[in-house]
Amino acid sequence: MTETEVPLVVCVSTDAAVRARVLRRLDDFGRVLIVADLAELRATLFPPEGSATDPPALPSALPVSIGELFVDPAGHLVTWRGEPLALTRLERELLARLIGPPLMVWTYERLFDSVWGGAYLGDTAILHSAIKRLRRKLRAIEGGPQVQTVRGVGYRLLPVL
Repeated sequence: MTETEVPLVVCVSTDAAVRARVLRRLDDFGRVLIVADLAELRATLFPPEGSATDPPALPSALPVSIGELFVDPAGHLVTWRGEPLALTRLERELLARLIGPPLMVWTYERLFDSVWGGAYLGDTAILHSAIKRLRRKLRAIEGGPQVQTVRGVGYRLLPVL
């Protein structure tokens, strides 16, 4: 494997606890695709062409910033006021989505698709856990941004004024 290649791990399980455990253990390993069955795996890997309801793909490797917060997913770097923050790959990718233009509410479904590259299966425990860890790290920096829950919908970043 070259330095630019990212491994892909596929987990096929109907058990939400197994999916959550696999994701926690492989958090910093690379891309993890989690599906409930082989039909869902096929639909994820080979979606029907020209689906008009699909949102446009978002570039996940482009650097984004808001105020004094800078996230470079490809460079594995997050800084606040020029100081690096120690975030995991998953936390960096979540933060990159939340601060990417435009600032908006990210639904659970879009976050799962964008960050994990897999289908949302209705189990939000994995996402809630990752957001909880990200919030804890953001609270540790003085005057930093906050992740706000939009109950029943998803999350948004509250910019620093």
